[in-house]
Amino acid sequence: MRNFLRWLIRAIIRLIARVDVRGYEHLPEGSYVLATNHIGIFDAILAFYALDRWDMYIPVAEKWEQNRFLKWLGKYFNFIFIDRYNPDIKAMRTLIHLMEEGNLIAISPEGTRSRVGSLIEAKPGVTYLATKLNRPIVPIAITGTEDRVVFGNLKRLKKNHFTITAGPNFTLPPLSRENRDEALKQSTDEIMCRIAALLPEKYRGVYKDHPRTRELLTKT
Repeated sequence: MRNFLRWLIRAIIRLIARVDVRGYEHLPEGSYVLATNHIGIFDAILAFYALDRWDMYIPVAEKWEQNRFLKWLGKYFNFIFIDRYNPDIKAMRTLIHLMEEGNLIAISPEGTRSRVGSLIEAKPGVTYLATKLNRPIVPIAITGTEDRVVFGNLKRLKKNHFTITAGPNFTLPPLSRENRDEALKQSTDEIMCRIAALLPEKYRGVYKDHPRTRELLTKT
């Protein structure tokens, strides 16, 4: 079933879009975290389009568990349904256990789709998870998958152009008990600014003028 679903995903994506994938050289061996922006419903399946790995797990908002089709699909695409608004200890433990077994985790620090098409302020809970996992983090920048753009092009029978760009992987320092909130904010900004630096300016949103984003752009 999974091989068929991968074939189906790639067939559908190739039918509706031209996809450019860049930065494979930045992917480490073994277990790591993919941290990506989130601008459209196609973002999650693009991970399975770009990577030939089925040991990748994706935290998904718990509200989608009520959708029978998505719940069924989640069994094959390794969805981990998680409460975005309250501490979900069970889901956190599941994700940490999966990483300890050598799997991949794909996360969106923003916690939801950006309705404006550019980066919105990230939620610290995802960053907390990333620090607990103690694995390399690979920033991923996605463009062209905004729902209004994709479906607008489909109505006009026009092919879309998706890009997936991976940046250099990095690690976050463990969170100390002192100034914990400040450290968590800094780590969250680090992840988001690394994603922002990979994106065209119009996609950088609230992180466009962040000093760390400017610093990373200067280095590149």
